[in-house]
Amino acid sequence: MRFYTAPPLLPDSSAAARSQATLWADPKTRMEVARSMYAIRFGEFVLTRDIEVLRGQEGARIKRSYQLAAQRFGVPWNGRFYDRENPDASDAPNQAMNHAATAMSAAATVAVASLGAIPQLGFIHEDSGQAFVLDIADLYRHDVTLEIAFGAVQESLKVKEPLERLVRRRAAKILRQRAVIPSKIDAIKTLLHLAPESAADKEPPA
Repeated sequence: MRFYTAPPLLPDSSAAARSQATLWADPKTRMEVARSMYAIRFGEFVLTRDIEVLRGQEGARIKRSYQLAAQRFGVPWNGRFYDRENPDASDAPNQAMNHAATAMSAAATVAVASLGAIPQLGFIHEDSGQAFVLDIADLYRHDVTLEIAFGAVQESLKVKEPLERLVRRRAAKILRQRAVIPSKIDAIKTLLHLAPESAADKEPPA
């Protein structure tokens, strides 16, 4: 769950960073990458080229996704609530969402670091020092993250274990079964227009 360092997992290459910086620096291409991220998440390209409109559409869709996930797992849902000063003050579904989001951010951090991409240059998120990590983590929020969180809450109604432990165990299982980190890496390559033959895609020397 904690990410301390990134050893040289792949050959030394700046291809991902250079492509990311180029796409990020031009407002037009930055917006196109943001739209591509929403296409990955929701299976369709949105028409707008206004980032605030995109964020509004995302907010409405994820709100509906919360409701559907709660219904599917039979978990009461009263809306998303998170107090940064007191994260334990929220109900079980919200606490589970917090833990699941942490796991998904950790997985995204590994994916971003493995390609040598720049964590600070986000296309949707902006202010965070992990803006691009948050962008990549959000690609899986409406399905994988919600399945981890609500599934753990459902399990907590049957077993007497700490909710955080249930979330962490469920996250490890789903991340492995669905090959989430390799999928994130592939998504980053697509978003940053990395060619298959680029140095970032090759296996490290034996």
